[in-house]
Amino acid sequence: MKNDRSWTEIDLTNFKSNLSKLKKKFHPEAEFMQIVKADAYGHGAYQIAKKAIECGAVSLGIANVQEGILLRYQGIKVPIIILSPSFDNEIDLILENDLIPSVSTVEFARKINEKGVCKIHINIDTGMGRSGIPYNIALENINDIRKLKNIEINGIFSHFSSAEEDPEFTKLQSDRFEQIISKLDILPKYIHISNSSGVITFPNKFANLVRLGLLSYGIYSNVEMKTKINLKPVMTFKSRITQIKSANKGDSIGYNKTFVAAKSMDYAILPVGYADGYDFLLSNRGKVILNEQVCNIVGKISMDMTAIDVSKISAPKVGDEVILLGGSNENISAENITSLYNGLSYELLSQIGRRAKRYYKENGKIIDSSPLLRRDFMPKDLSDNKLGNIIETAIEQRVHSKEIASLVHEDILKRLFAEKDKDIHYRQNFKHSIKFENSEEFPHYYLTSTDLSFNKKLQNDHFSVACANNETVLEKYFLRNDVEYRWLLDNSIDLNEMFFNITSVKVNNIELYHEMKIADGCIEIKCYHPKLKDLVGQVLDFSISTKTYYPKSSHQLSVYIIEMTQGVNISFESDLKNVEAVPIFSGKSKFPKIIKSNNKISISTNKDEWVFPTSGVVFVY
Repeated sequence: MKNDRSWTEIDLTNFKSNLSKLKKKFHPEAEFMQIVKADAYGHGAYQIAKKAIECGAVSLGIANVQEGILLRYQGIKVPIIILSPSFDNEIDLILENDLIPSVSTVEFARKINEKGVCKIHINIDTGMGRSGIPYNIALENINDIRKLKNIEINGIFSHFSSAEEDPEFTKLQSDRFEQIISKLDILPKYIHISNSSGVITFPNKFANLVRLGLLSYGIYSNVEMKTKINLKPVMTFKSRITQIKSANKGDSIGYNKTFVAAKSMDYAILPVGYADGYDFLLSNRGKVILNEQVCNIVGKISMDMTAIDVSKISAPKVGDEVILLGGSNENISAENITSLYNGLSYELLSQIGRRAKRYYKENGKIIDSSPLLRRDFMPKDLSDNKLGNIIETAIEQRVHSKEIASLVHEDILKRLFAEKDKDIHYRQNFKHSIKFENSEEFPHYYLTSTDLSFNKKLQNDHFSVACANNETVLEKYFLRNDVEYRWLLDNSIDLNEMFFNITSVKVNNIELYHEMKIADGCIEIKCYHPKLKDLVGQVLDFSISTKTYYPKSSHQLSVYIIEMTQGVNISFESDLKNVEAVPIFSGKSKFPKIIKSNNKISISTNKDEWVFPTSGVVFVY
C-alpha cells in the first residue's frame, strides 16, 4: 500500500464477527440472505459474497441483472435474488444466468412464463410504497401467478419502511404481511420481511429468512441501535499526505476563499477529493485521523485534493498515513461523518474510494486486493478487437516482452478462437493407442490398428472421420468442429477402404452407423445414430477404432493434438526394436511421463493437466 495515493481496507474478520452477532438475533429456524447490491455497499460484492456464503448465507440479494451476471461470471453459484424490478428485455439474461427475479405484477410473471422455467420471489408492498404488489390485492395476484406452469414461487417478501425508528408502523407492516402468509394453503420455501434493522428491533416467527445489509458492514442506520448490538466497521478509507504548507493569518485555502486562517497555521494536502467519493459537503466540516489525532478539513474539497489542519500534530511529514473513514475512532465513523452534512451512510459507503484500490484483510493480514476504479472486468462489455488488445497488453506486462506477447496472441489465442461465436472445443481423458503388425498381404507396410477414446461435449447429431494422403488436403478438416479424427496416409497409398476404414465407433457405448465417401482427395466417413439427437450438448464418451497401413520405410510416426486437451495418454506398440518417443508438449508441463515395456512405449500426463493445441509425439523407429 506504500505506493497508493488512497486505498480502502476491507476487514473480513470484522465482517464475519458482525454476521455471528446478528445471527444470534434470528429466530432459531431462520436463515439469511446477504445483500451485496451496489458492490456490497462499496465493500466488494465478490469477496463479501464468498465470506458470507462461508458463514452460512443461503442466497445473495442484488439490485439488477448486471450485478447478478458479474457474480455468476466470477463463479458464485448460490441463489441470487434481484430485489428491484427488472425490465422485460432482461428476462433472457435472467434465465441465462440462473437469477431469481422479484415479481411485482402478474403481467411480468406471465412474460417470464412465456420465456422459460424460472424461480421467482413475489414482492408485497405492505407500506413501503415502492415496488411490490399492493397488500390488499396480494392474495388474488399470488393465486394467479401460481397457475403459470413455468413459474416456481421460491419466496414471498416485503420490506420494512422504518424498522429502526417507528415500531408502530413496523408492526402494522408485519401484521399485514403475516395475514397474507397465513391465508396461503401452500407456503413457498422462503418468507422474508426483515432487513438488518428489523432483525434487531422487530424479530418475528413466521418468516424464515432475513436480509442482512448495512448492519453486517458494521454501520448503524440509527444511533440507538448501538445499545442493542456491538458491531465493528468493515471498511476503512485511507490516504497519505502529499504536501505540507503554512498559512499566515488572513490567507485563504481552497476554492472561493471559504476558509480564511484566523492565525498562522500548518496544513497538509491529501490527494483525494469528491472524485474519489469523499463528499463535497464535508468541506469545512469533515474530520480525519492523523497520528491518532483528529484533524479538521479546511476549505472546499476539490475534485482531487483535500486540505487538513495539522497545526496540532507534532512533526507531520509527507507520506504519513491519514484515515478518512472507519477504524476505531468514532469521530470518523460513517454515521458521524454523514451526520455532519445530513447525509446517508449508505450513500457515502457506496461512493467512497472510487479511485482507490481495495485490500481485503483477514486476521490482520492482507489476503487479496481488487484494482483501481472498482470496475470489475467483464469480457462481454468489449468488442473483439478491444478485448484482444487488452489480452495482448496483459501478456506483455507479465512477460516483459512485446514480441512474445504478440506471438502468444497471434499464433495461439487467435487460433484457439478462430471460430468466432462458437464453443471452444476441448477433450478430456484423451487416450490414443497405435499398434503395428506385419502384413503378409502388403509386406512393405505395417498393418496398423488405432484406438482413440476421449470425453467431449457432443456438438452435433453426427460427426466425421477424415483421411487423406496429402497434408494440404487434410488441413481443411482441422478447424471443422464436426470432425473428431484425422489420419494422414502415406502418399504412395491409394484412397480406398482397403487401406483405411473404421472398425468400431461408439458414443456412450452406442455403436454408430458410418458411411464412407471419397471425394476431393480425401476419405470422409460420416458417423451417426438417431439417439445422438437427444445427447447434443452433453459431455459423452467417444471411442473410435480404425484399421489402416503405414509404410515401413517411414521410420517415424507422428500423433498430433489439435484441441485443448485435459489428460493425455498416447501409446505405441510393435515388435520393433529401439523405438524412441519425442514428445513436443505445450502447456504447464512440457515433459510428460515416458514409460517403456518390452514392446510398448507410453506417454502420459496427469488427468487434470492441460495440453495445448499443436502438441504431439513423434515415435522414431
